Amino acid sequence: MEIKGFGVEAWLNKYEKSAQFDISQSTIKSLTLGELLSFASQDPQKMLANYLETKLNYGWIEGSPEFKELVAQGYRHVPVANILQTNGATGANFLALFSLLNPGDEIIALYPSYQQLYDLPKSLGVKVKNWDIQEALNWQPDIKQLKHLVTNKTKMICLNNAQNPTGSLLSKPLLEQVVLLAREVGAYVLADEVYQPVDQIEDFPNIADLYERGISVNSLSKTYSVPGLRIGWVATQSPELADVFRKYRDYTMISGGVINDTLACLVLKNRQKILKRNQQLVQRNHEILAKWVATQAKVEIIMPEQVSTACIKLNIQTTDEIFCQQLLKATGVLLVPGSRFDMPGHARIGYCTDSVTLKNGLQRLGKFLSTFD
Repeated sequence: MEIKGFGVEAWLNKYEKSAQFDISQSTIKSLTLGELLSFASQDPQKMLANYLETKLNYGWIEGSPEFKELVAQGYRHVPVANILQTNGATGANFLALFSLLNPGDEIIALYPSYQQLYDLPKSLGVKVKNWDIQEALNWQPDIKQLKHLVTNKTKMICLNNAQNPTGSLLSKPLLEQVVLLAREVGAYVLADEVYQPVDQIEDFPNIADLYERGISVNSLSKTYSVPGLRIGWVATQSPELADVFRKYRDYTMISGGVINDTLACLVLKNRQKILKRNQQLVQRNHEILAKWVATQAKVEIIMPEQVSTACIKLNIQTTDEIFCQQLLKATGVLLVPGSRFDMPGHARIGYCTDSVTLKNGLQRLGKFLSTFD
């Protein structure tokens, strides 16, 4: 099995700890443990004391009943039994792809987006067709292209909604057209939905609700600001499909950890408080980013939805990779080069860090850009 290096992860692994102004990440400003505990009605000190008495066994293998119930509340047509806890959204994506795809299969993947969704299948011997997002369409794909790509051989369509790194959202009408095409040939639709917009949680078009062969992947890492818990899930309408995932899950994961499960439940029970906090931060930083771009002659942007990742276009002669390396060395500001997403000439800005860091990072980025012809 041969697999291409994971571009964005390799970059962050190398550089993120050396950054002074990290505006590269795709999480809404991470919560501290103290902040998370403060959302609960119980005294935080008492809660910490309870953890000292917790046995560090495997806990609930598929996620606790409380966790599964809380996650299921976010879907309209997914039974509680069909929620399976995973190690983040990457674990859920891996589980779905590994469970359903075989050498020689053919899939269609939104491209470019999250690299795991197309390069992992390629490593399994799967033929991958790209469904291109287009800058001219505000980082949307053309449904006409998908109609030409879908054949009776299509086993799965892989989506990233909202998209990383552009922050663009696939609308419900577009997804409904995708479902119609998939249903005609009996294809699965896998959607990595970890970038749910903070302002559309109630009305977000989960693919598992829209399609009987839809597979929704999500986690607490982005919209809910706790990537360190490493808790995600996979959700589907189909009991048969959930059972397939159960079988393969036994080979790839035992449990998410008893403490992490408990904290994940705390997040989900207080989701409205956390989302209110995050809505305010995203809206504030969204405005900061838009105003900054308006002052920059060498930067263009298609503004993202209310999600935590954005993509800028760099109108400079230097390659994005060299530019980002020089930027970090000269200013301490970290971006992710667009080439790490197969988007040369661009860069990812994780604009949903704390507002002070964002302002300082953008100020230094703008000053550094002014040195280029």
